[in-house]
Amino acid sequence: MAMSMSEFDHRYNMLIERFASEPEPAFESAEQQRLVWGRAWGCNSDVGRLRVVLMHRPGAELDILRDLPLIPELGAYGDPRSGAYWRGETIPPLAEQQAQHDALAAALREEGVEVVYLKRAAPGRHKAVYTRDSCIAVKGGAIVTRMGPRIRRGEEAPVTETLAALGCPILRTVHGTGLMEGGSFAFIRPDVAVVGVSSRVNEEGARQVEEVLAAQGTRLIRVQIPGYRLHIDGAFVMVHHDVAIVNPSTLPFVFMEELKRLGVRMIPVSHEDPSWTVNCLAVAPGRVLMSDRVSARTQDALDAAGVSVRLVPYDKVCLGGGGIHCSTSPLSRD
Repeated sequence: MAMSMSEFDHRYNMLIERFASEPEPAFESAEQQRLVWGRAWGCNSDVGRLRVVLMHRPGAELDILRDLPLIPELGAYGDPRSGAYWRGETIPPLAEQQAQHDALAAALREEGVEVVYLKRAAPGRHKAVYTRDSCIAVKGGAIVTRMGPRIRRGEEAPVTETLAALGCPILRTVHGTGLMEGGSFAFIRPDVAVVGVSSRVNEEGARQVEEVLAAQGTRLIRVQIPGYRLHIDGAFVMVHHDVAIVNPSTLPFVFMEELKRLGVRMIPVSHEDPSWTVNCLAVAPGRVLMSDRVSARTQDALDAAGVSVRLVPYDKVCLGGGGIHCSTSPLSRD
């Protein structure tokens, strides 16, 4: 006998009521992360114990550097047509760069970090070693960025493939005319993050990242990076819950005042330090991997602030334009 419309509606309503959609718990909750994605992904801190980090061992993509002409007035190698460039007049042998990169990866493993590698590098994208820039981990997953210069455009596809293969949720891919590179993003604390607006990060890119963070209750501060400097991690990196290492000569005054209001103690680098000293990596609160060229004065200041330092030789890779922080993209932190 055919079911009446009223009886059908009654049964349908009972079905929906008993098997209702469930917005809670939230996507980012540990319970939902384990259920859907197999493990907790992402970060809302730059100092929580590092569990998983994405890296890329320098390889064949650096072959593009072999035929780059030297541009004497710039003191650098470059080809404006392809966009390939190398700062400085010394390109170290690939084997030397690989050895230092391998040593950094080994140090991370000894610190209890799982190191995962890009599935591939896009052909000729010789900056691919600097994985920090191609994705940003946030609570519950990652944001795939959109690189600024022509030579880096194309790194987005391999990182997307890698994240998908790992099972890491991709919460946003920066699109349209947005520009965003991860070296210019940092968490100050779980509810406050900062992005450095520069030639590599524009307002549209910042807005798209801000949308993801807003859903997680994190406020995004914008900082104008001076001149043609690229990323905020050349001047600011958190190394403990309330301690940052900074280069005050290149960090905007208004941002340093905001850090003070947030209760962050700033450790300034010494004039004796090379430029990549700030570009370090916290593997746990108060535990940092740093270039072995750091000055004794800066090491003493960090020690007095309760930060222990593990030194890692990395000067050969730094010649390519990025340090330890640039070469590591956290995918999971406590």
